[in-house]
Amino acid sequence: MNAPLTLGSELDLLLPITALLPITALLLVSQSNPYQTLVLRGILGSVATLVYALLGAPDVALTEALVGTLLSTTLYAVALRSSMALRLDDRRTQSEPSRDAQLAAWIAPLHLRLRLNKPGTAAMTGSHGWLGDNGHLVLLQPQLLNKLEQCPGYGPWRASGGALHLSQESQS
Repeated sequence: MNAPLTLGSELDLLLPITALLPITALLLVSQSNPYQTLVLRGILGSVATLVYALLGAPDVALTEALVGTLLSTTLYAVALRSSMALRLDDRRTQSEPSRDAQLAAWIAPLHLRLRLNKPGTAAMTGSHGWLGDNGHLVLLQPQLLNKLEQCPGYGPWRASGGALHLSQESQS
């Protein structure tokens, strides 16, 4: 049976692996793409698991692998999948697939998916606003309105006759 690695005996092996921890952590907190943070969180947990295993702490390595890597990454993925959507009530008199595609492309740089609540179905809670005829988009949150105005898709949306407004309800 091999003895666990020690800092004195195998420093040339441990140092590069251990250096991956702060590097991965810095990359993790500096990401703007939430899907990249998901991958980096898994890498961070895996590197920590490897370090613990190499230093002779299999119980801590197993705990890190199961809780720190597997469970937390899975829960983060579920939360990310359910929350990264722009939910709008569809108040148009008829469907406009080209408008839907244009809106989806507009919000893509914010890493959002478009969820339209169709009329006649139970509306989802937490709607961000509504989409009316002729590209009339009304939002309930001023922060979201500011983010969408700064995206590159805002110019083409307006050029094609679309409008973006803040709901009167949220201004009062």
